Amino acid sequence: MEDIYKYMVWGDYDQKIKTLANMTGENWNFNNNTNNIILKKYLSHTANKLKEEGKILTTDKYCIMNTGLFTTYYEPIYIYAEKNLSNSDPDWWFKSFSTPYDLGNLGITTLPERANYFTDPSALIFDPNCKINVQFKHIYDDEENRARIPEEILNSKNIHSIFKGAIDTMIKKVTANYKIAIPQYFNGQIQLLLPLCLIDENIPDLALVVTKINNVYQGHTCLTLEMAYNNARLIAKPESNWLTLN
Repeated sequence: MEDIYKYMVWGDYDQKIKTLANMTGENWNFNNNTNNIILKKYLSHTANKLKEEGKILTTDKYCIMNTGLFTTYYEPIYIYAEKNLSNSDPDWWFKSFSTPYDLGNLGITTLPERANYFTDPSALIFDPNCKINVQFKHIYDDEENRARIPEEILNSKNIHSIFKGAIDTMIKKVTANYKIAIPQYFNGQIQLLLPLCLIDENIPDLALVVTKINNVYQGHTCLTLEMAYNNARLIAKPESNWLTLN
């Protein structure tokens, strides 16, 4: 399932996504955008994970997916689709985003579980006893990574000193408050996102991605804050003062 859009007939996909966004009461846009791109990416990745875990409930009449999202009244939200009787691809017609009550009115009481992105809760929490090793060469030299670095930092003769200073400060901050580290799901594993303030020591410019291997964290790349938010949102809405939609 490369794209949930291709998994079923949606009709006006943008309007359906807008309906889902309104049900959650959550902002799914960066800056002043209105296309709910964060929600679209979330839904696509979630559908792929549900398929991988075998958690899409299908019968000869309907299929149901657990979006992992909740209404403003904390009701789980499901995708409900019915069989495409035209015998053409795709197999399903989207009918609604439904709560358990809505589905119960249709006589459906057996519901699928949500996607599971981790088995060890400790992986979501930063361990201050672990050293952080950073792959600076990849961050500085890789073309995609370089494009993420603020231009004034990239053109500075002291780029390494600036990064080292930002990392040292970040380590002190996250050691004092482990909640600064935000978990993300990427390529089948849990990683942590750590804020790097390169220009202003109080305003993050990038997120350093670290993966825990035994008793160390390997910092292998940096993400823009938008990329970091998209990845983090797969697990939960980031509750921090640095990874926001502003």
